[in-house]
Amino acid sequence: MYVVTAASGTRRAGCLVGFASQCSIDPPRFVVWLSTANRTYRVARTADHLTVHLLHQDDRATADLFGGETGDDVDKFAQAGWHAGEAGSPVLDGIATWFTGRVEGRIEGGDHVGFLLAPVAEATPPTRPPPPLLRYQDLRDLDPGHPA
Repeated sequence: MYVVTAASGTRRAGCLVGFASQCSIDPPRFVVWLSTANRTYRVARTADHLTVHLLHQDDRATADLFGGETGDDVDKFAQAGWHAGEAGSPVLDGIATWFTGRVEGRIEGGDHVGFLLAPVAEATPPTRPPPPLLRYQDLRDLDPGHPA
């Protein structure tokens, strides 16, 4: 599971994402799929960069915030430590594994749109192995803040 964050102008948004994948080795590319019903999608449409945070099992509170609340009603960033990264894209403090990617293209996919990203910045590699990944099965009890 991932949290994807975006900024455009003075607007910030972020959401929990389950659909994402590396899609090219050379050049390196990654794609994240955002629900068109989601505020993060509306902000990402005009963003130049997105930040993709890989969640580990000790990041459950972050998953609950960014997956269980909607930015239409709650300022998620008021409840999470963060700093502005490349082109102002929000980087969540305390998330060990992340990268920021320049939006290279968009792919229509029904109720989700894929954002093709070219990595331009990344977290410093950890000095010790991270905890196990947070998986979809770990979040089955999460009530989404927005319908997909």
